Amino acid sequence: MSQIALPLDWPADETDADFIVSDSNAAAIRHLEHVGTWPVWATLLVGPRKSGRSLLGRIFTLKSGGALIDNAETCDEERIFHAWNAAQERRRPLLMIADREPPEWTPQLPDLRSRLLATPVVRIGTPDTQLIDSLMERLLVGRGILTKPEFRAFAASQLRSYVAVLRFVDLVDNFALERRGTKIGIPLAKRALSEMGMFDEQTLG
Repeated sequence: MSQIALPLDWPADETDADFIVSDSNAAAIRHLEHVGTWPVWATLLVGPRKSGRSLLGRIFTLKSGGALIDNAETCDEERIFHAWNAAQERRRPLLMIADREPPEWTPQLPDLRSRLLATPVVRIGTPDTQLIDSLMERLLVGRGILTKPEFRAFAASQLRSYVAVLRFVDLVDNFALERRGTKIGIPLAKRALSEMGMFDEQTLG
């Protein structure tokens, strides 16, 4: 896993100077870097919420000059259908982002269903502990909170999703503000995890 300036020479997002690359998202990034190998001028990117998928989509469109449809499952199907056709005609890539892929996502429009079946799917997986550690550190540093590796390792062993990481960081930040000078150690991590219902308060000690 590495934390690099956005893949290759991709331009930085207005809110994110770095993109953390790990086994969870590396395959998706490689696919987006090689548009010329796509079987059609469209791709469906699926992954958990808060996984950086929208950021990755924006970076991709800036680099490729293509089009982006985020939260595709909630979009008008005619719009997606015409965008897919336009991508083939203009030979400019279309990236669609969704929570699910076919057959879990089944559009009502038959012509769109057939096109999605011909569209490659790439996935951002659930975060591994290294990615959680790096993401946690970056978010906390952004709030002026420095932590030791053992603090992050303990928290990372309990957290299983991107949303959980964000909630944990919010709680740590709030606890630190409540008590200025509070030591950012494992007891505070336990307190935050307990607040999230992920740790038994009786073990806090």
